[in-house]
Amino acid sequence: MSAQPSGHSPVDSVRGHPLLVVIDPVARSTDGESVRIAKDVLCAGAGAKICLPEGPEEFARILARRGQRRPVVIGDDRALLRVVSLLDKQRQLAEVPVSMVPVGAPAAVALSRALGVPTDTVTAARTVLDGGERPMDLLRDDSDGIVLGGLRIPCAAGGHDAVRHLLGPQVPRPAAPRDPVEVRAATEVWGGAAAGEAGAARPWWRPAARTARTALALLAPAAGRRARVPAQRLRIEADGVLLADLDRPVRGVSVVPAARAGADGPDGARPVAGGIDGAGAGGELAEVVVHWAGEARPVRVRAHAVTVSGADFHYRADAVVGGPVRTRTWTVQAGAWRLQLPRGG
Repeated sequence: MSAQPSGHSPVDSVRGHPLLVVIDPVARSTDGESVRIAKDVLCAGAGAKICLPEGPEEFARILARRGQRRPVVIGDDRALLRVVSLLDKQRQLAEVPVSMVPVGAPAAVALSRALGVPTDTVTAARTVLDGGERPMDLLRDDSDGIVLGGLRIPCAAGGHDAVRHLLGPQVPRPAAPRDPVEVRAATEVWGGAAAGEAGAARPWWRPAARTARTALALLAPAAGRRARVPAQRLRIEADGVLLADLDRPVRGVSVVPAARAGADGPDGARPVAGGIDGAGAGGELAEVVVHWAGEARPVRVRAHAVTVSGADFHYRADAVVGGPVRTRTWTVQAGAWRLQLPRGG
């Protein structure tokens, strides 16, 4: 790890707070030019300490020793989730605003884009300097896991979309490294399953690419027609109200903080006015959508908490796949964290 003070003094646009800029190794290996641009913009506008962690333990140690510096992450959605999770474990999530400069393939920064963070590197870096803090809701499950954007038990998909349901958007196919230095950088990428593969001698993406090829081969007979994930028998409760029981299969379930949910959702479903048990349209609400097997109109309600139970099932929470579990409850926490976003957005 290396740390480099920029030598610049903080300016009013960051309210006198110096920055701790943590550059994710995935971003360094996949788009070094964007990383360089972001670093130059940040160091030109504020007092910034640049950190290049070599692993998750060092990442956590850097964040714990940041002092009064405001954390800025340069990387993809997984890097953002890592920072937020660490701050949550340190019981400082509500007090420390988080800033983000997304670097990665479009699918790898989809969460950041959905949260309102600019995906253009220069604009995002300027937002860190000149933007404003905005309180953000999150979902917390009964195992103390957190969800920033939303979760789902995957719905139907076809073709390459089906592969993304199996592998997730966090596994894009990167360009092949062009020189030995890039190859070595790729093998040193950490995080997720790769963190436990110490000393791996092959590029990190090869297992995922091989799995993708296998999935495509399995899906080939279904080319030209819509592939569907099998319906599941799940019991779904929202604020104690039963939405689905085991006797009626569901095609998918999604849960999103209501502050981020649009007026219209999939298949034209609309929120139920007043939500459940008289809940208003304000904070601490999640929008729950249940898609039925067949062509039945989906059910959409708003609630403080939702419980899903049934046979072992997996779920996608942001960029991470969880499970298998037999029951899980998610509860909305309004304004639980703060994100730096463009002013007036």
